Formats: sequence, C-alpha cells, structure tokens
Amino acid sequence: MKSIFYTVFLTLLLFGPLANAQDQVLTKQEAIDLVLESNLDIQVARNIRVIDENNANILNSGYLPSVTGNASGSIDKQDSEGVLGNGDTRTAEGAETRRYSAAVNVNYTLFDGLGRYYNYKSFKERSQQSELEVRQTIENTILQLFSVYYEAARLTENTTNLERALEISKDRLKRAQYQFEFGQNTGLDVLNAEVDINTDSINLLNSRQQLRNTMRDLNLILNRELSSQFSADTTVNFVPELQMESMFNEAQLNNVRLQIVEKDLNMGLNDIRVARSGYLPTIGLTGTYGWNESNNNSPLAFVLQNTSTGVTGTVNLTWNLFDGGSTITGIKNAKIAYKNQEIAKKQIQLEVERDIRNAWDSYTNSLYVLEVQEKNLQTNQNNFRRTDERYKLGQVTSIEFRQAQLNLLNAELAKSQAKYNAKLAELQMLQISGQLLNVDF
Repeated sequence: MKSIFYTVFLTLLLFGPLANAQDQVLTKQEAIDLVLESNLDIQVARNIRVIDENNANILNSGYLPSVTGNASGSIDKQDSEGVLGNGDTRTAEGAETRRYSAAVNVNYTLFDGLGRYYNYKSFKERSQQSELEVRQTIENTILQLFSVYYEAARLTENTTNLERALEISKDRLKRAQYQFEFGQNTGLDVLNAEVDINTDSINLLNSRQQLRNTMRDLNLILNRELSSQFSADTTVNFVPELQMESMFNEAQLNNVRLQIVEKDLNMGLNDIRVARSGYLPTIGLTGTYGWNESNNNSPLAFVLQNTSTGVTGTVNLTWNLFDGGSTITGIKNAKIAYKNQEIAKKQIQLEVERDIRNAWDSYTNSLYVLEVQEKNLQTNQNNFRRTDERYKLGQVTSIEFRQAQLNLLNAELAKSQAKYNAKLAELQMLQISGQLLNVDF
C-alpha cells in the first residue's frame, strides 16, 4: 500500500510543475484574435472569397472588348511561263514573291440577349454569398474555439478542486497517524486515509492529463505550437436580458444559413434569365486596322510592289431561330432547379426555427441547473465545515468525513460543469440567431 502511495506521490511531484507552469493567461479576446488571424479553415474561406471577388470583377464580366493582333510573312519561289497578247512568250525562273501583313482586330458584343448581364449579377451574388460563408466559418470556428476553451477552463477548475481535495486527504492522513501514535484509533483509519489519498492522487493525475490534451486541442484550433503553455480564464459572463421572441426574430433576419440560401435563390433566378437570353439575337461589332505589303520580281507581274493599309468596321447580327430545343430544355431545367432552391429554403427555415427553440430551452434549462448547483454547493460547503469540526472533536467517523468530502467535491465539479454548459448553450443560441459576433465573450 505504501509503495503505491509513494509512486503516485512521486508522479504528482513530476507532473505538478507542468500543471503549474501555465502562468500566462490566454484571455478570451486574445483567443478570438488568434483564431481570426491564424485558423486554417478561416484562411481557406477567405481565399475562396477572394476568388469569388475576382470573378465578380468587371474584367470577368464580358462587357469589355477583346483586342487581338496578328502578323504574318511569307516567301515563295516559282517558275512560270506566260504568253503575251502579241504572241510573245515570256518565262520566269525562280521568281520570288514576298508578302507581309499585320492587323489589329477589335471585337465587342453590343447585345447578347442580356445573358452576360445576368451572369454578372450572379457573380456579384456569389461574391456576397462567399462573404456570408466566411462569416459562417468564423462563427463555427469561434463556437468550436469556446467549446474547447471552456473545457480547458472547466478542467482547470476541476484540477484546483482535486488539488484541494488531495490536501484535505493529506491532512486527514497526518491526523490519523497522530491519533494512531497516541492510541486514539486503530491502524485501519490510517490505511483508509492512504487509500483515499491514492484515489485523490489518481483523479488529479487524470484531470491534469485531460487538461494537457485539451490545451493541445486549443492550440491546434489557434494554429500555434501544440506545446504552448497557458491557463484559461475561468470567468464566465452571461449576456443579460435575453428574450425568446427577440432571439427568434433575430434568427429570421440574421441567421447565416438563411442568408446563404437567399443568395442561392437570387442566382437561380438569374440562371433562368440567362437561359431565356437564348431566344434573343446577338449583335456584335468588329473593327480591323491592317497593313499589307507584297513584293514580286517576276517579269510577268503587272505590279512589282504593292502596299495597302486600311480600316474595316463590321456590325453583325446573329439570331439563332431554332437551336434544336437546347434553349427550351435549359429554361425548364433552370426553373426546376429554382423550385428545388425554394424547397431548400423552406427546409432551412423550419430547421432554424427548431434549432432556436431547442437552443432556448437548453439555455434556460442550463441556467436553472446552474442555479440549483450553486445552492447545492453552498449546502455541501456548510455541511463539510460542520463535519470537519465534528471530525476534529471525534464526533464523526472517518467514513462520514470522507463522504462529506466527496459530496463537496462532487458539488464543486457539478457546479463547474453546469456553468460552462450554460455558457455554451448561450453561445449556440446566439449563433443560430446570428448574434454570435456581436456580443462580448
């Protein structure tokens, strides 16, 4: 029994400094700043947003003209024979002809049935939707952050409570040893005290290990060294005067999922209009500035050198009177896709309503549980103080003292759990209502 006690005690000495080395407090605001700056999921979402912003630029709209330049040169040699009008015959051996040309072409679509207009609007909608998706990623990441952060805070409180329980058990062991030396109890009380110290030591070791693991999880979310040491702020502040009706109305207006599906609907409507543009003609403008030169040393040629420059402008109209039915099919499919998006919106509206009502019930229930656990803790604190006084006077047994100690420890752990459960329930409700980024953590 003593070997087990000393082994556990030595382990606590080795790991104790590690638990106490986390002197630097990582505040909630510092954690938020770090996650917004360094979290990998947020960085990816922001990069996608930049891509969508580029797509929504005027340079990708189809409204600007295209300008192309081309140039060419050729040389050919030919043997030729010709008969003149007076009957004379002339021949040219190895007559060389050189041709050069260069041109600049400008093409611009004046009208394409409004297809590019609605495509451009869809790009704008997609860019705005991408902003919402970044916000959604930030909200989910912050909720994940505080789920881990408050778990670290809870384990920090648990570790402190377990350390206090271990100190109480050590004092009890000393008292039992003194009483045994003076013949006031049997060796059984000493053995029981040693067993309880071993139990408390193992519980403390497990709590410290869980705390280290949780801190690594938090460092992973913050995208920093996993071995970084810190301590979590165990202070919890609740948002005052929350009302169910207010939360429900905020969710209908600001829930990010509803806002994202609304952008899907707008883009679906634009897709229908783009498909309909196939019924209309396309009007284009083409302009060319060209230069051509030809050199010919053949004695049969009428002109030995010819150079020309000029500007050409063309307006063309293309009207696809019948395309085999692809435009009709495209319109039908776009309308069906739009109906599916309307169905998806209704589904999300129902889910958001369910989620906000569930979150409110969970929040109010968690606050009630926290209130009950606070009262329960006060009761157990009073009970332990009276039991401790009576134990010192020899009026209660060590078993009764241990039970009062365990009741106090369990009440402390339950109150800590209830506090962080209530805060997480509040954060989940604020996320669903679209207010998570507007509150002070």
